[in-house]
Amino acid sequence: MTAVIFGAVVLLTAAFAFLNGFRDVSNAVALAVRTRALTPSVAVLLAALFNLLGALLSASLVVAVSRTWIHVPDGTSGLSILIAAVASACVWGLLMWWRGMPSSSTHALVGGLAGAGMASLTVGGLGVGGVDRSLLVQVILPLLLSPIVAYVGAYLLVFPATWAARHTQPNVVNQRFRRSQAIAAGAVAFGHGLQDGQRVGAVLLLALVAAGYADGGSYPVWVALVAAIMITAGTLFGGWRIGHTIGYKITRVDPLRGSVAQTFSAIMLFVGAIAMHAPLSSTHTVTSSVLGAGGNQHFAVTNRKLVMEILGLWVLTPAAAAVMAFVFALALSPLSSV
Repeated sequence: MTAVIFGAVVLLTAAFAFLNGFRDVSNAVALAVRTRALTPSVAVLLAALFNLLGALLSASLVVAVSRTWIHVPDGTSGLSILIAAVASACVWGLLMWWRGMPSSSTHALVGGLAGAGMASLTVGGLGVGGVDRSLLVQVILPLLLSPIVAYVGAYLLVFPATWAARHTQPNVVNQRFRRSQAIAAGAVAFGHGLQDGQRVGAVLLLALVAAGYADGGSYPVWVALVAAIMITAGTLFGGWRIGHTIGYKITRVDPLRGSVAQTFSAIMLFVGAIAMHAPLSSTHTVTSSVLGAGGNQHFAVTNRKLVMEILGLWVLTPAAAAVMAFVFALALSPLSSV
């Protein structure tokens, strides 16, 4: 039975990775397509390539991340918790994609783990170790800080960019910044692969430890390949509903501001993944940077009603995922005694 449940965890995690790439491709390509820096097909291929490279490189960080992240009980109990958590994150991600709303896969996953752990405690089982710290470090603090940093940083970076281009013809400025935006789009995709590849790999490593197939001290090659390939496959299919929201509906940006937004987003993702080992949501970072760069104009261009709705869903994401995971975990609780 353990092998069967472990297989279910692997399949669900692969689906989660696919949905992650499918939904988050907009973070890298939406602005580049909006400003005509790249065609949609070229943008998706570029994002897929750099997502693959980033996810593969993230394999070197997964063991360290999993040791400081959370701990699930051994055996079928821990595997059931992972199933409930990943399933809830998938359901919430699909719902947000259907509505065209950018939201964090990481926040949904951590919220799902918290909810599933609470359900395990409710039926007399063991909970999820370290989930309180994960909620603080991976959900609450990033939700409070990273959008503010991204918004303010992109807003301020527009000033030197426009000053440097003040004596240049507008068509030349647009052409130059379209080129830089194409590079920045690849950098955002690479940063996304670095960040989210860690989470997918960590879930699979936790499942291996819970099933007794590994001790957590090494990272199997097949786990890295599953994470990278499924994120890349999702990217190739492209979730354009969310891309339309980021690129066209929340604010208006030109090539200069689009390049500023994506460059600053990529810097934040790199620093978070490599230097600080901090889990930053590429969705929160890119969306906030777009709003910051777009807001630095002499006329109002931001859809405030839509922005407030997105912010409300960002806050709701971990709670909604926790509730769904709680229900799923209760339904799966009979497996814990098998």
